[in-house]
Amino acid sequence: MARTVAHVIVDALSDLGVRQVFGVVGDALNPLTDAIRTTEDLEWVGCRHEEAAAFAASAQSQLSGTLGVCMGTVGPGSVHLLNGLYDAAKSHTPVLAIAGQVPLAELGSDYFQEVDNDALFSDVAVFRATITSPEQLPQMLETAVRTALGRKGVAVLTVPGDLGERELSGDRPARFSLNAPLSRPDESAVRQAAETLDSAERITLLVGRGARAARDDVLALADRLAAPMVLTLKAKEGFEGEANQFQVGQTGLIGNPAAASALEDADTLLLLGTDFPYRDWYPQGKTVIQVDSEAIHIGRRVPVDIGLVGDTGATVRDLLRHLSTPAPGAQGARDRSHLEKARQHFGRWHEGQLRLADPAHDKGLIGRIRSSLDNRTQDIRPEALAAAVNRLAADDAVFTSDTGMATVWLSRFVEMRHERRLIGSYNLGSMANAMPQALGAQCLNREQQVVAFCGDGGLSMLLGDLMTLKTHQLPVKLIVFNNRRLGMVKLEQEQAGLPEFGTVLDNPDFAAVATAMGITGIRVSDPAELEKAVRHAFDSPGPVLLDVLTNPDEIAVPAKPTVEQGWGFAVAKVKEIVRSHGDTGSH
Repeated sequence: MARTVAHVIVDALSDLGVRQVFGVVGDALNPLTDAIRTTEDLEWVGCRHEEAAAFAASAQSQLSGTLGVCMGTVGPGSVHLLNGLYDAAKSHTPVLAIAGQVPLAELGSDYFQEVDNDALFSDVAVFRATITSPEQLPQMLETAVRTALGRKGVAVLTVPGDLGERELSGDRPARFSLNAPLSRPDESAVRQAAETLDSAERITLLVGRGARAARDDVLALADRLAAPMVLTLKAKEGFEGEANQFQVGQTGLIGNPAAASALEDADTLLLLGTDFPYRDWYPQGKTVIQVDSEAIHIGRRVPVDIGLVGDTGATVRDLLRHLSTPAPGAQGARDRSHLEKARQHFGRWHEGQLRLADPAHDKGLIGRIRSSLDNRTQDIRPEALAAAVNRLAADDAVFTSDTGMATVWLSRFVEMRHERRLIGSYNLGSMANAMPQALGAQCLNREQQVVAFCGDGGLSMLLGDLMTLKTHQLPVKLIVFNNRRLGMVKLEQEQAGLPEFGTVLDNPDFAAVATAMGITGIRVSDPAELEKAVRHAFDSPGPVLLDVLTNPDEIAVPAKPTVEQGWGFAVAKVKEIVRSHGDTGSH
């Protein structure tokens, strides 16, 4: 029996193991969504905005390691996919976007809603094509999917509105067989790197997401080299927890001084599976060895003395075999004072952070002095909120975080222990990603706890998709850091010596909004009620929005605060006070 273009595509996705397709229905997609309706193993998740659909598909792909799928109808529907697809592209995760198009006969005629999708997605997609004949299937679909999986990127397949119902003359099923290659660097380069590491006195590792699959090998290497391990944000998952006695947290603006010192004190840096982009946070004058599966990543952030292109696990195992440094405890083993110094520094910093996160902190003498300067209205400290979530969330919870201060507090106070997972827009840096990514994550497993760290600005940007959580009864727990500000922008302005401008948000009562949508809404403003409110949010069935009024003047001190930043902040505060007094006097 002949099948239609729509059924060939949908059946192939189902056979591939795709379980949800995210999107907004529209006329050009009608044949495809109807095929999904009649396919038992494939669920249509209707979103309120296509950007949310693309974020959800990206999240599923990142968590599952397989293909995420989203759809947008002709014209604006496809345009709206772009930001979420850029997030997938920058996260190097495979996503297939199926875009609607005007009827075939109208292509190129400036028809109503016509957009040139092949041009529109040219920058974001590793594959893009428009189906113009049923006979192009299933080969074009196979190519799109293989390219997305093989190159870990976005593929866009455009389907004109009148093509989906056309029948194919043949009935060959789609085939997607694809095996990921395992690459190793040249033997001589590995030997050179091992000799360099053997002769180094103080080694620090900078470990990224690309090393997560090689966790045991990386820990063995850190032990052998007596090397502290600085983690990128995306390496928190897999490398945090008590079992890792080498990690000293993150560097950069969200980092801590122990990590910054571990990098500065080293004479040799070993970069494993990371393309950490912030050049200013790399120390100067060090011997640098970099391991990455992508040759283009070698040396593009910091000058590299030895580049090893290959799978991180395979390369680390090769290094371990070539090192002449004895194992810990053996005669001639490496001195461990560099590691111990970094770990002690990290422990002191971590203990100090936990004191700041204690809800009772502001009642003590130091806390009262601090509050008189930066929290006169006694709002809840965001540190306390993040720490409470960390204590009460499940050990296998999936966390998402909005770009900005929500990510800062997650980075510092939420530990990715045990089986916890973490995703965010950590390469693109988009607003409004946490809630739709949590939506996609929860669809993968409705029994697993999913926690979204939402900024109030990010949440309100795609607020409509709260209804998607309600409609599909997805039990996501939304933790809203409601500081009535675009907090990161405020901090950036003040560090540059500028008064806060344009960052104040006139927020609604988000808990009341959630309640009006049929979602459990909880609002808390009293620090003494914080723990109870967080526990209530986790204990409540179904989707929950916890609206927490947090201190808008909270400062996240970077790992290496500069005199210029401190001076800029002081100048900004003076300007804000003067402006405030002037405003008061004018009324």
